[in-house]
Amino acid sequence: MKIIKWIGVSLALLFVISTVGFFGFVPAIAEKGMNTVEPHAPYQISTSARALHDSLVIADLHADSTLWNRDLLKRSDYGHVDIPRMVAGNQAIQVFTTVTKTPAGLNYNHNSAEARDNITLLAVGQLWPIRTWNSLTERALYQASRLHKMEAKAPQQFKVIETQQDLRDLLTARANGSEIVGGLIGTEGSHALDGELSNIDRLYDAGFRMMSLHHFFDNKLGGSLHGASQAGLTDFGKAVVRKLDSMPVVLDLSHSSEAVVEQALVMVTHPVVISHTGTHGHCESPRNIADSLMQKIAAQGGVVGIGYWDAVCDISPQGIASAIAAAVELLGEDHVGLGSDFDGSVHTALDSSELAAITQTLMARGFSADVIRKVMGGNVVRVFGERLPTEN
Repeated sequence: MKIIKWIGVSLALLFVISTVGFFGFVPAIAEKGMNTVEPHAPYQISTSARALHDSLVIADLHADSTLWNRDLLKRSDYGHVDIPRMVAGNQAIQVFTTVTKTPAGLNYNHNSAEARDNITLLAVGQLWPIRTWNSLTERALYQASRLHKMEAKAPQQFKVIETQQDLRDLLTARANGSEIVGGLIGTEGSHALDGELSNIDRLYDAGFRMMSLHHFFDNKLGGSLHGASQAGLTDFGKAVVRKLDSMPVVLDLSHSSEAVVEQALVMVTHPVVISHTGTHGHCESPRNIADSLMQKIAAQGGVVGIGYWDAVCDISPQGIASAIAAAVELLGEDHVGLGSDFDGSVHTALDSSELAAITQTLMARGFSADVIRKVMGGNVVRVFGERLPTEN
C-alpha cells in the first residue's frame, strides 16, 4: 500500500513539475525564437550623433510587447522592448498594441479567418485569465491591464498616456531630467471588438487611444490586406470608422485592404496613421499598400510609421534609414515616423536600446537635425497631441 501511495504521490509531483515546466518555460522559449535580433557588433555612434540622439523625443507607433509574459519593468536578454531598454535608447513613448488573434500559417499573401487561432494557445500557455480564452475583447483588456499595473508599481518609471495633459506632463518631466517613459495603448485589429460596437467604449475606458481595423485576416469590419476577400468595409466596419472618428482616438489603417483604406479615407475627418509598414515603391512587399494610398494619408495630415523588419527589405540601420528616406521623399518630412513592430514575431537588427544607430545613419545620409527630430518622434507626438482627449 505504501508503494502504491508513493507511486501516486510521485506521479502527481511529476505532473505538477511538467505542467509548471510547460507553462513557465515553453512560452518564453517560443518568444525567444520569434522576437529575435540579428547578432552584431556594437553599433558605433559618433559624438555628434549621440548628442543629437540624446536631445530627441523618440516615439514608436507599434510594438506587441504586451502579448508576452515578460516583466517589462525589467531588462531582458531576449525580445525587443522593455522599460530599461527604452531608457537606454532614449525612447520617450511606445504605443503598445494588443494582439488578440492570429491565424495559423499566417503570411502576407493569404490567410483564412477560419484558420486555427495562435493566440488562444498562447493565452492558455501563459496562464492568462480564463475569461481571455474565448473573448478577443477580454484579451485586449487583459493586456491593457498589465500596462496599468506597471504604472501603479513603478510610477516614476512608466506612465500610461491617456490625455493631452498626460503627454505634456511626460515630456516636461523628461525635459527636466526624468527617465520616465510613456506608453499608449492600441489594438492590433478590431476583431478585438468581438463584433460589438459598444466594446469600443469599453476599450476606450480602459485607456485605448489608437485602434486599427484589421490584422492578418478578414473580419466583421471588412477585408484584410492579407485576407481572402480583399473587400472593402462592411456596414459594421463603416459604423466602427464613424464612431472612432468621432472619438479622441487615432485610427490605424495597418493591415487593412486597399479597398478599406480608400473607403476609410473618404469617411474620416481627422488624420489617420499606418503604424508599421514600409513603402511599396521602396520595398515591393505584399505587406505594403500602394504608394498612392500612402500619399492620400499624408495629404490628410496622417503619419506613416516605418518598420524595422522585412517590410523595409533591408533590416540593418542603413536599410531602415533608406526606408525612412524613401518615405520622406514620397510623403514629406511631416508625415513619417517610426513603427518598429518590435516584439511582433519579427527578426530585427536592433532592439529599443540601440535606436541611436538609426539617428547615426540618418545623419550620415545628410538629414538635418530638424527632419530627424520629426521622423524620430515629433510627427507622432503631434498627431497624438492633437487627437488625445483634454481630460478623461
